[in-house]
Amino acid sequence: MISWKNIVPLALMLMLFSCGHAQSTPLQTRSAANELIKPAQNPVVEVVREVREAVVQIRVEAKITVRNPMNQFFDDPFFRYFFPEQPRTQQRPVTSMGSGFIYEFNPQTREAYIMTNNHVVDQGKDGTITVILADKVSYTAELVGRDPNTDVAVIKIEVKKGEKITVAPLGDSSKLEIGEWAIAIGNPFGEAGLDRTVTLGVISAIGRSNLNFGSGSPIYQDYIQTDAAINPGNSGGPLLNIDGEVIGINAAITSTSGGNIGIGFAIPINLANRVVEDLVAKGKVTRAYIGISPQEITSELMEAFDLEEVSGVLVAEVTDDSPANKAGVQVGDVIVEFNGEKVPNASKFRIAVATSKPGTTVPMKVIRDHKVKEIFIQLENYPDEDNGIEEAKPEVKLSHGIKVNSLDSADARRLNVSGTEGVVITAVDNGSPAAKAGLSVGQIILKVNNLPVNNPDEFELTMDGQIDAMVKSEKSTITLYVKDRNNRFQFVPVRFETLD
Repeated sequence: MISWKNIVPLALMLMLFSCGHAQSTPLQTRSAANELIKPAQNPVVEVVREVREAVVQIRVEAKITVRNPMNQFFDDPFFRYFFPEQPRTQQRPVTSMGSGFIYEFNPQTREAYIMTNNHVVDQGKDGTITVILADKVSYTAELVGRDPNTDVAVIKIEVKKGEKITVAPLGDSSKLEIGEWAIAIGNPFGEAGLDRTVTLGVISAIGRSNLNFGSGSPIYQDYIQTDAAINPGNSGGPLLNIDGEVIGINAAITSTSGGNIGIGFAIPINLANRVVEDLVAKGKVTRAYIGISPQEITSELMEAFDLEEVSGVLVAEVTDDSPANKAGVQVGDVIVEFNGEKVPNASKFRIAVATSKPGTTVPMKVIRDHKVKEIFIQLENYPDEDNGIEEAKPEVKLSHGIKVNSLDSADARRLNVSGTEGVVITAVDNGSPAAKAGLSVGQIILKVNNLPVNNPDEFELTMDGQIDAMVKSEKSTITLYVKDRNNRFQFVPVRFETLD
């Protein structure tokens, strides 16, 4: 006779064996043709399958104007006797490589629109931009528009009939959280043949700003930081979330070696989208302007103004006849909310204003005399904005690579720079003597070879005179006395012979 005491343990053993066997057998999926489909090993594999071929390789070929390295010989009377007419400058070919991704495709016109970085295609405005697709087919691209102030650019290609095009879906970077997965795809190290390399990491931080990447550092910064490996050549490629959506454009790295050390930066896709809309529609970006100088709130200012937290921005200056002035904004107001969104710091505030639509009226909450006051402000176009394909006439000679403006200009206000002495650097040409010396946008030049300069014309005349004197004395260096954003003073030697 079989007792229940024997049956129950036996039944339990059979059930456990059955469950274990079922769990060890993966679920199988079959296609409509009853073909077995191998399941993806992890979500990253699915993302790569869907998006990788939307990533393109970008090659830019151009010529830049450099100072003739033989000038020191041609200025000698002996050499001038044999070579009376020699050019002061010469053309040098340059080639650069980067990444981009197709974000829109029109099957009727066969036009594919590609997002990338401004610094990837900048020199292409005077040269040739070539796009290489995943199937190795290459096309000559057209520069639709570029924006140095955010480092975003759009190019497009017209593909032949039958060409397979993959479009990368765009996500929402406002929903990012620190610690979530991040996938980078790009073409590191240019000619090395490492196209469409995939790297994996996490979102290390969001809202990074006030970063200095040398000459041409963007003014509007709200970077996503990631430890997904990004290297030279990855610029312009997509940063993706685990759902395969583009959340950023890979743009820069911080490195002690020139390669990846786990600190990379991407432009949030929401910021890029606002820029791209204008670039496609008008070839340049139209930004809003209210006309104040915002100051960061510190713990000391929080106590002085009796604030509840270290956030918001303090109005340090209101420009005459500006939208802020017309709306009644006052020096000493603390802006805590703009257009319904909380204002955490000055960098976020600048971006919130700049990405708003000019001509619209938006609410802004300020704390004045310990009370919250709501002000409605009508936004206007930013004055003298220069960010399209057409370049403004340089204010200074191209040979040294520096463009400046006065300290009471709109450029100075946008850069949050003020003072009574010197001129502010508003642009530095890539590869120029100034760029190689480490000069960057936002620095104030006080003296040129110990000669004070206080406006753009004075700076230009002084630089011209000192360059001529330098050439005649067979020297190659001019020294600039500079103040940086942290109010640190230093002498910066600019060597002109480094151009050859």
